[in-house]
Amino acid sequence: MVAATDRGLLLTCLWYIREVDPQTLLLTGLTRDGVFLVEGGEVTGAVNNFRFNESPVDLLGRTVQAGRTERTLPREWNDWFTRCAMPPLRVPDFNMSSVSPAS
Repeated sequence: MVAATDRGLLLTCLWYIREVDPQTLLLTGLTRDGVFLVEGGEVTGAVNNFRFNESPVDLLGRTVQAGRTERTLPREWNDWFTRCAMPPLRVPDFNMSSVSPAS
């Protein structure tokens, strides 16, 4: 997926996800633990964390590529929700609303 990306961000973790609008399922949250710039199909460096605003429904509609589903670890719910899996997704125009002061 990275090799197919001319310019974009590689997000490794989304955190502190909260509902903004229940009708559209608009969510807000922060990136965490690694956001990397991809240029010419290669990771070229680390960048700041961001706040995002996205609806998973809209996001899935814009997905152009998905990888093999992998087991993941939830970051907020401790051991309450440990059986989680997610494929990596390539999504154009993911809405980063602002730079986060979190490091």
